Amino acid sequence: MSQPTMNLEPVADHAPLEIDDQEHDAAVLAPIIERDGEDHLLFTRRADHLGEHPGQMSFPGGGAESFDDSILDTALREANEEIGLEPDEVEIVGQLDDIRTITEYAVTPFVGRVPDREYVGDGYEVAEIVVLPLSGLLDPENYEYERRDHPYYGDIVIHYFHVDGYTVWGATGRILVQLLELTTEFEPPERVERSRR
Repeated sequence: MSQPTMNLEPVADHAPLEIDDQEHDAAVLAPIIERDGEDHLLFTRRADHLGEHPGQMSFPGGGAESFDDSILDTALREANEEIGLEPDEVEIVGQLDDIRTITEYAVTPFVGRVPDREYVGDGYEVAEIVVLPLSGLLDPENYEYERRDHPYYGDIVIHYFHVDGYTVWGATGRILVQLLELTTEFEPPERVERSRR
């Protein structure tokens, strides 16, 4: 049985929606690693001491700085700072739709292939580097959602991916859903029972 892979052509062809009405700009990189014939995604687990989103799973990235030449440069700089990924190691495939966060950021997600090597966290923002297999992210048994009220969007769906003891959700979950919908046969189930906590 062949391992699942991502068809990245729809990402390369995607015309992303851009958001320009938030107080801050940020960018992330969704790094794709091919390992043992299967695509994997690299995430970071944010350190517990951070003020925003402590302990959560995220893609490498962060806020734009005045010295960044572009929002792509922001994503590459942050990935370098957080996990030691050199910009010239990244094969950028494309860009996903911007998303708004509850912390008033417009986040621009980029997708890129990166080498399968050991990455080292920065020791401050990054508590752990986690590489999750596409097969686990696509397993319907590992996915659930709930509805919540968002201050900007109103009634929204929060996606949860539970893989290998980690949970990807929130803004990263929204980015992941679009990436999986563009590159695989993934479709979120219409109904999943989940009690609000």
